[in-house]
Formats: sequence, structure tokens, C-alpha cells
Amino acid sequence: MAILDKHAILEKNITLLAIFAFLVVTIGGIVQIAPLFWLENTIEDVEGMRPYTPLELAGRDIYVREGCYVCHSQMIRPMRDEVERYGHYSLAAESQYDHPFQWGSKRTGPDLARVGGRYSDEWHVDHLRNPQSVVPESVMPKYGFLESNMIDGKYIGEVMATHRFVGVPYSDDMIENAQLDFSAQADPDSDYDGLLERYGEDSVQVRNFDGQPGISELDALVAYLQMLGTLVDFSTFTPDASR
Repeated sequence: MAILDKHAILEKNITLLAIFAFLVVTIGGIVQIAPLFWLENTIEDVEGMRPYTPLELAGRDIYVREGCYVCHSQMIRPMRDEVERYGHYSLAAESQYDHPFQWGSKRTGPDLARVGGRYSDEWHVDHLRNPQSVVPESVMPKYGFLESNMIDGKYIGEVMATHRFVGVPYSDDMIENAQLDFSAQADPDSDYDGLLERYGEDSVQVRNFDGQPGISELDALVAYLQMLGTLVDFSTFTPDASR
């Protein structure tokens, strides 16, 4: 009875209630956040992860600019229905170079964390031009205008330098050759050996993504979509049980 009386005092005194609520939230926050400062690494290192190539980074910026994250998440939860539909659950390491990350919870459209390689470039181009042509029930707007917006990657090096400032491990060599690598990835007839050496021979896709001359925003966006979820080989991946 005495405990109830004391609780009633808190309920009736807004100042005391605010103070105790603040203390509870503060203690709970410290308990959750403080241990992270004593861990060597809060994100498990996963083989295969790398920073975005210049073309993929440009495509990601277009993805964010056009608000694709409003309808598509990029985080598969470790639940059976999600894993069976979309693939292996998302790893924290897969988002370590995202600023901001694209996790989300809104799924007007499907989750895109594992969309890379699931469809052909031609499918993506048709889908972005006219979504209803391949998915009749889709409510997605048309993005065909991206095909006519040509880009040259003039400032992509500066964008990469900004990402390096917040922790993305772009080397001086990557930034110095950013515009060359940007152009090389969309041109299979170019000398792209340097691009593969810098970002990984087995993880970089080089081709004309939209099938048209020049490099368009559509090229960049498709390049970004086609690499999502492809960097980690989940057939050999084993979670670190010590974490």
C-alpha cells in the first residue's frame, strides 16, 4: 500500500515525474550505449565488403535524391518469412559505408537489400522507364527521364573525399582516379584494369548498364542496384559467435 501511495505522488507531481522519467531514460541509455565504447569493433568485419565504386556511389546518390528509400527498405530481418522471401538477413557490415544507411521499414515496394543480380540490366531499365510494363500492379512512378540525364563524374572525387572524412576508407589513389574509374565501369571497351585493382576484380561489374551511348543517371542507378547484396558470399559466410 505504501508503494502505491508513493507512486501516486509521482503521478500527481509533474515535476517529480519528469525528473524520474529522465533518470530512467538516462540510465537505460547509458546501459545500452556505454559498452560500445569498450568494444574493439562494434561491426563484424566481413570478407568481400568494400566501398562503393565512383559509378555506384553516384547511383546511390540518385537513389537517395529520387526518394527510393521512401518505398523500399534495405534491411532483411532475421525472421523466417523475410529470409525465405528476400535472402540472407542483412549484416551490419553491409551498411558500414552508407551515409546515411538505407535500412528503413516502409515497404510499398519490396526490400532491395539482395536485388543485385536478381534481374537483368534490361529488366531494370524497362522497370525504371515504365514500372507497370513489367509489374502491372505497381504504383511506382516512371523514371525514364534518368536515361536522358547525362553525367560525367566531374565532382565524384570530391564526393568520395567527403565520405572519407566520415570514415569510408577511400585511398588517395581511389580519389585521384575517381573520374577515370567512373567512366571505365560503364564502358567495357575501356582500360578498366585500374578500377578492378582498386575495388576488387571479383566484385566490380563493368558494362554499359542502360545499353545506350554515354553515361546516364540510369547507368549509375542500375550499377548501384546490381551490386546490392552481391559483395558477401553467403555460401561460405559464418557468423562470429563471439560477438
